[in-house]
Amino acid sequence: MLHLASWIRECDDAHFARFFALRPDLRVSNARLGPVALAGTHGLLLTGGPDIAAEFHAEPPAEPALIMDAEPARDAWEFAAVRAAVARGLPVLAICKGVQVLNVALGGTLLLDIRGHDLPEMKSANVQPLRYAAGARHRFEMVNSSHHQALDRVADGLEVEAWHADDGTIEQVRLRDFPWGVGVQYHPERDMAYAPLFADFFAQLTS
Repeated sequence: MLHLASWIRECDDAHFARFFALRPDLRVSNARLGPVALAGTHGLLLTGGPDIAAEFHAEPPAEPALIMDAEPARDAWEFAAVRAAVARGLPVLAICKGVQVLNVALGGTLLLDIRGHDLPEMKSANVQPLRYAAGARHRFEMVNSSHHQALDRVADGLEVEAWHADDGTIEQVRLRDFPWGVGVQYHPERDMAYAPLFADFFAQLTS
C-alpha cells in the first residue's frame, strides 16, 4: 500500500476524501491526529491553513503583527517534512499555505498581506484568471484562489508556472530539477474539476 503524509485540517477532511477515494491503495497519515514520520512514506501533501509563524520565516518578518493564527507545532512538522521529502526526491503537492511553506522552507520569502485575493466568492468559485508559463503542465483558466499572503521572493529551487492574470500574484510553482513537485496557491481540493492534478500526483507515488 502507498503511504502519503500530510497535515489536514478537520474542515478540509471531506474535500480531500473525495480525491483519496479514487485511490483505494493509498493510506493517508494526518499529522494533526498524531505523530507521522516521513520514513517509509511515498509522498507529501501540504495543505491549506493559517499563516506561518514568524520564527520559521527565512528572514525576520518586517511586520510580524500581520501574521494570523499561526500554529508553530504544525509549522515545525511541515518544515521538517519538506526538507525530508526534497532530500529523498519524494513527490510533493503543496496547496495554499502549503506552497508558502514550500517556498519559505527552501529559502524564499512571503508578502505578509495582500488585497483582493480573499473575497468570499473566491473561496470555492473558480473566478480568478491565470496566465501560464510556456512549460506549465497543469493549466486551469480560472481558479478558486483565496488567501491573504503570497509568494514574494521565490526560492532558488522553484520555478514559477502561473500568475494571477491581472496583478501578477504567483499562483503556481514547480520544483526545478526534481522528479515531481507542484505548488499551487489555489484550492484544488474544493472542486472535482482539479481531479487531473491529483491524478498526476497520485501516479507519481511508487513503492
